[in-house]
Amino acid sequence: MNYLILLALALFFGFAFEEFFGDEEPPVPGGIRTFPLIAFVGVALFLIEPHYGLAFIAGLFVLGAWIALYIRDTLAGNRKAIDGPLIIPSCILIDYVLGPIALTQPLWIPVALVVGTVIFVGSRKALHGLVARVPQPEVVTLAQFLLLVGVVLPLLYKAPAIPYTEITPFKVWLAVLAVSTLSYASYLLQRYVLPRRGLLLAAVLGGMYSSTATTVVLARMARDEGVGAEITSGIVAATGTMYLRMLVIVAIFNTELARALLIPFAALAIAGIAVAAFFARRAADAKLPDLTPVNPLQLGTALIFAALFIVVSLATKWVQAHAGAYGVLALAAVVGVTDVDPFVLSLAQGGAASIGITIAAVAIVIAASSNNLLKALYTIAFARRKGSVLPAGVLAAFCVLGIVAAALMPR
Repeated sequence: MNYLILLALALFFGFAFEEFFGDEEPPVPGGIRTFPLIAFVGVALFLIEPHYGLAFIAGLFVLGAWIALYIRDTLAGNRKAIDGPLIIPSCILIDYVLGPIALTQPLWIPVALVVGTVIFVGSRKALHGLVARVPQPEVVTLAQFLLLVGVVLPLLYKAPAIPYTEITPFKVWLAVLAVSTLSYASYLLQRYVLPRRGLLLAAVLGGMYSSTATTVVLARMARDEGVGAEITSGIVAATGTMYLRMLVIVAIFNTELARALLIPFAALAIAGIAVAAFFARRAADAKLPDLTPVNPLQLGTALIFAALFIVVSLATKWVQAHAGAYGVLALAAVVGVTDVDPFVLSLAQGGAASIGITIAAVAIVIAASSNNLLKALYTIAFARRKGSVLPAGVLAAFCVLGIVAAALMPR
């Protein structure tokens, strides 16, 4: 059976290779007949002495010598470099080792190897286009972020809790990564996957990053071009997306708290998207503003968020100790006019256990409602037009709806 699987994979690999390079002049070595032969040569040499693989290694040296001559010939200009001098030798080398892999490893490994190689070779234009569009500073920022994920995060795993809190540095950085990753996904979609696809979609993606920042950008656009239905639609859509974003963040750390928030946040999100769609249907084509935020993986931004997270956690614990659970509700109304994420995460990562899931859920709904009131004020302040009363009024209405939802939540 393994030999039939190997034959099928080698035929598919050779077929794809010939589709990619079969029309090139001069002819490229390899194709639908050659690839199965190379794969079976590899497996035959492996079977001669499978314990140490000496025959297979000898064949690998012979293949390596041919690859060296091929690359030298290509770099010398005697042969046309098809998609770079290493692509074709790499495909042939993968085909050679495919046989032993198919015989000794689970089925998914050789299948993933062949399919992944075909996808990468076939995605030449798309991948090179992506490299051309991504600025170098973003690559450096991503490398720094991956370093902190792969090195700093594991080092913080057993670090003791921060004094006067139950939160460890590991939890703080995990919260930073959760928010940054969700924001980064929105950032990549806006900048590289779905750029300039309409104001409503841009506002929804902006709400995944920051509904407050998106509201400010749209309000500034309204100051220059007037407050139309498209502006109102975008502002409301960003707020509707905010509820879904907060629900996902909470669910990552506290599924019980997420279940308590599911009904009110889902209802408010649906209402926000419905109102946004209503205004979008009345909107004419609008000039699309640049809603793409700065790269959220900036280390400075991450460190600021971590500091805010610690401060809010300390404030929440102090308020709870001196004013009880209902003091936390008052604090929720205050922090909502700043950055609501640190407060939400502080409750999701441990604060809910001390005040109860219900009170924590109510506090998060109040914080989100307070944030909507802040965005309503921002809309009027940055738009500076009479028409801004409409989107600001809608945001204020969602603030009231949130408070009503918090009041109706079971205690």
